[in-house]
Amino acid sequence: MAAQQKKIGLPDGSGFDFWMTPLTVAERQRAQKQSKTEDPIDFALQVLIAKATDENGVALFPAGNVAEIRNDLPASVIDKLITVLLTDEKSEEDEEEEDSPKPSKSSSKKTDS
Repeated sequence: MAAQQKKIGLPDGSGFDFWMTPLTVAERQRAQKQSKTEDPIDFALQVLIAKATDENGVALFPAGNVAEIRNDLPASVIDKLITVLLTDEKSEEDEEEEDSPKPSKSSSKKTDS
């Protein structure tokens, strides 16, 4: 699957762009195992480290960097990252296709009265 660009707003008004492929079941299980706790934040940070890349596919965060990320990023930024990482957002094109009316499949036959 192709990586999709994701963007979140930062408190200073700038944006943070990253790319990721959809999260697989195996990746989810690996992140849960690596978090070693029941803390959902640790799990989400493991997903962030594993999945967030730049446009060239290079990892943005070094493995084992959970404590540093936890200490350096504001909670509001981590919350936004978690939302983007763990939800399967649809592209704008997909949403437009769902919103546009679809032609009816029933045929309209003329009847003679």
